[in-house]
Amino acid sequence: MDVRVLAAALLDLVLPGDCAACGAPEPPWCARCRTELGPPVRPYLPGGPAVFAAGRYTGPLRSALLRYKERGRRDLAGPLGALLTALVDDVAGPAPLWLVPAPSRPAAARVRGGDHVARLCREVVASRPGTRLARPLRLSRGVRDSVGLDPEQRAANLAGRVRVRPGALPGDGAVLLVDDVVTTGATLRACRDALVAAGKQVVGAVVLCDASVPMIKTKA
Repeated sequence: MDVRVLAAALLDLVLPGDCAACGAPEPPWCARCRTELGPPVRPYLPGGPAVFAAGRYTGPLRSALLRYKERGRRDLAGPLGALLTALVDDVAGPAPLWLVPAPSRPAAARVRGGDHVARLCREVVASRPGTRLARPLRLSRGVRDSVGLDPEQRAANLAGRVRVRPGALPGDGAVLLVDDVVTTGATLRACRDALVAAGKQVVGAVVLCDASVPMIKTKA
């Protein structure tokens, strides 16, 4: 391979060379995509932790996440991590703060070249003094891919299958869950419940995309 081609390829792995969403030569976001990223939203999840999302699962935000998560664009962890950092800055209390990523199925993580949510957490930690990463959660055997499952099936799929590794539990400080997408809230509820059962207080969750179905609150 030509040395210049190899150097360019290596540079792309470190520094994004295009818009994270559409591929236009304007890193990290082109002017059009930047205006369509937000605004941040707060999904309403009954029985779940307080959730803060960078935006809805649509448009440039959805495109960027899919490029990062499913198409091997690890370099997009930077611009996506920056969106999460802005959320954490808005919702986090005093340091120390622990970020705990929602666990992935081992098979899915292998296909994606590692834990994509943990990689986003590392981007946040690198830019926020007093913020640390802990990875105490794992999924036990038997958890299926949640795509196509309804809310009840998603909850049943995770029931009793989010485990805590005691030696990896975060120390003193607030605990904030992190995930890429929230749909029904089943994953965040299961993660919160597992950590609470282990004696930890979870103050909320931040996610990139909100794919939940907005609920209409009726008056009593």
